[in-house]
Amino acid sequence: MSFAPTHGHLNKTVFLDAGHGGLDPGVVGTSAGGRMVQEKDATLAVATRLMTLLRNDGYVVVMARMQDTTVIKLSSTESNAGAITSSGVHRDLVTRAACANAAGADALVSIHFDGFSDPTVGGTETFYDAARPFAAANRKLATSLQAALVARLGAPDRGIWTDDQLAAPALTISGKTYGHLIELGPPSSGWVDNPSQMPGALVEPLFVTNPSEATIAGDTAGQEKIAQALEAGLQKFFF
Repeated sequence: MSFAPTHGHLNKTVFLDAGHGGLDPGVVGTSAGGRMVQEKDATLAVATRLMTLLRNDGYVVVMARMQDTTVIKLSSTESNAGAITSSGVHRDLVTRAACANAAGADALVSIHFDGFSDPTVGGTETFYDAARPFAAANRKLATSLQAALVARLGAPDRGIWTDDQLAAPALTISGKTYGHLIELGPPSSGWVDNPSQMPGALVEPLFVTNPSEATIAGDTAGQEKIAQALEAGLQKFFF
């Protein structure tokens, strides 16, 4: 869904992808107060708040999703026992890139939250693809978003990573076969036939498996803080 600016007009379009949704909850953690925090809910809340900020600053904003759903309508073979299959995840991610292309977006920001088996691990990290013709712009976007998030959240700075690095935990099962993040990576016949055509980055502001960070991710004030940081990072990238 596309939303016009509410104040001014910069002739810039930002595609916001709230990661996961529907049968795909993403990472599930527990806040310090014992409340369940699902990645899919936190990403949508941040994206919605970020949309409001960007529109007020003159941007056109296109949202990958506005509800607790996948972007695609899953076929009967793309869900199993109430969970999305790897083929469903793959098609959903390819479709998100197609939506960004159709929108003619100037930048793509995919919003996620991190997870790890050790609940003491936390921090902020951002991913980009270095195999694209616009790799320098990808790196600039990732650097701007990462710096703004670290400054605003005060979480440990885990740095920016290229999506083909083995350390990248953001790769899905289907993404590992490809070797890149599906929304950001290069063309691969039969896998990613029509890749995203604009600078993009995937942000992981916090770990929802870390109780203190899950508290921030699941709280409206924390979500607003993350949105403000992303908006600042985008402003620095464009100007």
